[in-house]
Amino acid sequence: MDLAIVAVAAPVWVPLLLLIALCVRVVLGRPVFFLQARAGWRGRPFRIVKFRTMTEARGADGRLLPDVRRLTPFTRALRATSLDELPELWNVLKGDMSLVGPRPLLREYLPRYSPAQARRHEVRPGIAGLAQVSGRNTLGWEEKFALDVWYVDHRSLRLDLSILWRTVWSVLRREGIDHGAQETMPVFGGSETRGE
Repeated sequence: MDLAIVAVAAPVWVPLLLLIALCVRVVLGRPVFFLQARAGWRGRPFRIVKFRTMTEARGADGRLLPDVRRLTPFTRALRATSLDELPELWNVLKGDMSLVGPRPLLREYLPRYSPAQARRHEVRPGIAGLAQVSGRNTLGWEEKFALDVWYVDHRSLRLDLSILWRTVWSVLRREGIDHGAQETMPVFGGSETRGE
């Protein structure tokens, strides 16, 4: 189903991807894409592909500036509309990801999950997920993981279609983009319920 939907929608997303790639190249220069190792199905590593949204701006000490100061108005808009995640369709075509599933997170988080939370890796990670349409970055880690595991236990075609529809609606309304004063979620340091 993933491949069929991506293939049918190709006349829409391929030109859009090329246009955004050109804009990112003009605004930020090279590289256009951001690649990062993430944990996929059963915790197996893969490289996620997204549009780069941050500059390489550094302070006087040579360190990268905070995320919020490395975004441009254009790349902030990309994030607000989730269009920075459009290249992840390549991960779907490769079989690394699905259109719907728990969002893929950093590999270093794997030993920090409780046994219950680790069950989020029983399915392929997705571009859209239940946690994202239920609050996105306004939710804490524990809430997100609980929703991920609920999805694993209740996944169905009907639920996936509902999540896809709610994703489009959430993006159009720009709901839950920011996590408080930060542009991204804070690092997951470990579960308070590791024994569950």
